[in-house]
Amino acid sequence: MEAPVVSWRGVTKRYGDVAALDGVDLDVPRGEIFALLGPNGAGKTTLISIVAGLVRATAGTTTVLGHDVVADYRATRRAVGLVPQEINFDPFFTVEETLRIQAGYFGVRLSSDRLEEILHALDLASKRHANTRALSGGMKRRLLIGKALVHEPSVLFLDEPTAGVDVQLRQALWAYVRTLRSRGTTIVLTTHYLEEAEELADRVAVIAGGRILVVEEKVRLLERHAAKTLRVALSAPVASLPPSLLALGARLEDGGLAVSVAAPPGASFGPALSALAGAGLPVRDVETRRMRLEDVFVSLLKQGEPGDGP
Repeated sequence: MEAPVVSWRGVTKRYGDVAALDGVDLDVPRGEIFALLGPNGAGKTTLISIVAGLVRATAGTTTVLGHDVVADYRATRRAVGLVPQEINFDPFFTVEETLRIQAGYFGVRLSSDRLEEILHALDLASKRHANTRALSGGMKRRLLIGKALVHEPSVLFLDEPTAGVDVQLRQALWAYVRTLRSRGTTIVLTTHYLEEAEELADRVAVIAGGRILVVEEKVRLLERHAAKTLRVALSAPVASLPPSLLALGARLEDGGLAVSVAAPPGASFGPALSALAGAGLPVRDVETRRMRLEDVFVSLLKQGEPGDGP
């Protein structure tokens, strides 16, 4: 089995009596889009900062491509690209100058072809000679991603990459993230936009209070935790439901114009549909709804509140 690109083992980070991370064990394999989800203060940014060399762990080991981030920091930092939450470039340089200076930090001479590729991929070509202080918020976000890519890292960390950007730009960045993954780049994503993780991620980890609550393939996570709802719109209102439907937990909605039945993950709506047919209700439309990743996330956080096990 191929070794993970990034691995945390027993990683703990304490600030006095506060544990920002508490014995985290986590692996990210090559070529994966991995979403790290959690509320504010959960430890997401601390975990990423340890990999990037911005924070030193109190205990445990972290490796990138098999190299320890402390003992062999030159190799690990060369392999990592980081897109931080904060805007962090000099406002007096142009876009092109910013990218060339960033490449120099890694000892890389940015070729014209590579520069053009980054500028066009992130729709920054028209701004290459503009001072960064003149860029819009969305353009600044794109430039942050460009800075993280100048040295062609093996693993890219995106810490809230689309915070504060419009829907059109967000979707464009999603498309570019998929392109990077298709080229073999491993991507670790933190985001408060749960639809972003649902759209992009192969696997999901939920972290709260510095502890990992769950790590699972996104599809499998939704299958296991996402309850379903059957909603039947009626062409005429009814005053009550027959016992066969009440026994399945059905309830009336919209003043008697709709019937709703919930089912746990993996369960069938067969019995409910049979009961509906047998009741002779005036059915106008039928739809099913599944919990989204956001609903599963909230449920997992509630299960992992203090006092619960991991």
